[in-house]
Amino acid sequence: MNHLCSVLEIQYPIIQGGMGNISSPILVAAVSNAGGLGTIGCGTMTPAEVEERIVATKQLTRKPFAINVPINVNPYTKELLQLAIAHKVPVVSLSAGNPAPFIEKLHAHHICVIAVVASVKHASKAEQGGADVLVVEGYEAAGINSSLELTTFTLIPQVVDAVSIPVVAAGGIGDGRGLAAALMLGASGVQMGTRFIATQEMPVHKTYKQRLLDATDVETVILGRSVGQVRRVLQSPYASALLADEANGITLADYQERTSETYHIKGALEGNEQGGFMNSGQIAGVIQDLPTVATLIEKMMTDAQQCLNRTLLNTFQSQ
Repeated sequence: MNHLCSVLEIQYPIIQGGMGNISSPILVAAVSNAGGLGTIGCGTMTPAEVEERIVATKQLTRKPFAINVPINVNPYTKELLQLAIAHKVPVVSLSAGNPAPFIEKLHAHHICVIAVVASVKHASKAEQGGADVLVVEGYEAAGINSSLELTTFTLIPQVVDAVSIPVVAAGGIGDGRGLAAALMLGASGVQMGTRFIATQEMPVHKTYKQRLLDATDVETVILGRSVGQVRRVLQSPYASALLADEANGITLADYQERTSETYHIKGALEGNEQGGFMNSGQIAGVIQDLPTVATLIEKMMTDAQQCLNRTLLNTFQSQ
């Protein structure tokens, strides 16, 4: 069995990334029921809001799922981890901060810990801290990214060489070709966010999904470089206005307020491109349809296998 699947007790090496406050139990359960690992993104939600989503997810699936806690973003980190323990959530994903102080307690309750990292240094530290799995994210990915801006294709093999625990590639992956490429680079699986937005089960505004279907290769922009807090979103009037203010010298506090989950919800759930933003990775340019989650995952596995078989066949035939 694939190493990642063995550790997480899932069928396919595909993880759904946390999606902050727009996270949906319907999508999470669909991913887990289809053989992947669905993830509730805690974003800036309160423990009560997260607990509601955990309970809803448990009603929709008996398969393993995760919660993602952004350590330095959510002020209720300790309470959220206690919720995971109380509800026996099998996997916790820790991002946006140092996971080490929380791992031992989670392990004591038999919870598998995923650490989201964006450099070789942080990957090594997370492994030393006891993480079971690493999600290694290139800056092609949607939403909040590392200001280091390292790409998935270059980062994955370096991390694979530096650690011994399973590595999951994230950023710029949305089909079987991407999964095959990640496996060839040494990863044990992939994590996807943007691709799962464009599925039938994800309850975001239809405008958001249509924007992903219509996206070209240059549809996303980076916000926050001027203040050292990088975020990748779809181009929109809201994003353009924010970029203009950055050029004129926006303050960190103003930037943080205007990229808060309030404006994420306006864009993603309300379809308001004037008053909010829509996160998107560069993979948006590849998305051409709105399949069910099960269809997407099954096709990814089939296409990845065909890609790997074809590559091996062509290699040997050319010798």
